[in-house]
Amino acid sequence: MIKGNQSFIFESKPVIISSATIAGPFEGEGPLAKDIDVIHEDVYLGQDSFEKAERMMLEQAAMKALEKAGVSKYDVGMLICGDLINQIISSSFAARTMGIPYLGIYGACSSSMEGLTIAASFIDGQKVKYVLTGASSHNCCAEKQYRYPTEYGSQKPPTSQWTVTGAGACLLASQGVGPKVTSATIGRIVDLGITDPFNMGAAMAPAAVDTIEAHFRDMNIEPDYYDIIVTGDLGSIGHKIALDKLLENGIRIPVKIFGDCGMMIYDSKKQPEVLSGGSGCASSAVTVYGHLLNRMRSGEIKKMLAVATGALHSPLTYQQKETIPCIAHAVAIEM
Repeated sequence: MIKGNQSFIFESKPVIISSATIAGPFEGEGPLAKDIDVIHEDVYLGQDSFEKAERMMLEQAAMKALEKAGVSKYDVGMLICGDLINQIISSSFAARTMGIPYLGIYGACSSSMEGLTIAASFIDGQKVKYVLTGASSHNCCAEKQYRYPTEYGSQKPPTSQWTVTGAGACLLASQGVGPKVTSATIGRIVDLGITDPFNMGAAMAPAAVDTIEAHFRDMNIEPDYYDIIVTGDLGSIGHKIALDKLLENGIRIPVKIFGDCGMMIYDSKKQPEVLSGGSGCASSAVTVYGHLLNRMRSGEIKKMLAVATGALHSPLTYQQKETIPCIAHAVAIEM
């Protein structure tokens, strides 16, 4: 059901009957390690390229989610995935392996919640019995494509973020036990003219603010409706900008319930390499589908708004001196 200008209410409340997360060794040293299903000791995962390693993580997350639910891949009506590599090859090649009807999506680092929104829509519309959705990223793949190969050893400014090496997937059904997807707000493109690919948090913060405001307006609710509101990968700099801008616009979100996946997945004191925090599709996918859904299942969280953020630039647009258009998609999940 349409609600307001940008939002939808899922009347059947599709259920996340299982979820799974995979991560690399650096993420395994972070504070969310206990909520990651598989932590690899090698960023190559035994493959001969970083790109193949990322594809394997996405495959593993998807298969692990199916395994947890006791559902065969042959019963899944649709696979919806996204990633950061050119032509979303991690998602498409994983779909080739799995043999499930496939929709590839690209929302940059907002892909996890974009995929969850589409998946919930298909379940709510009774089009399929099960939908599997996921997203992935790999630090070395993203650095090579968007900035400089890690072997180059370039110096980064404090505004930079560390792309998460990992993948997350969840399986949705019309019935079952688990957190329910109750509503979603589709974001608009927001571009304030930032051109620096080393300052993604500042570029994406206005898009997060725009979507959060739209969600509260469309749903006619206040921030304290939720136990936690979490952005995808603004990092410490972008998170502060978003919080200040929301307050300036008259939306007072208590600091204790307003988090950021990119700040949660790493320990900035023990892992100073992350600088402003984590980023990438896996930032929200691993944090939400692992740590936060586990907190919901344990009863610690009842209502969550996950707002995945994405910068929709490319190496080509950066080279052509274009600015960075950004977007954010919000999904409400409740027990």
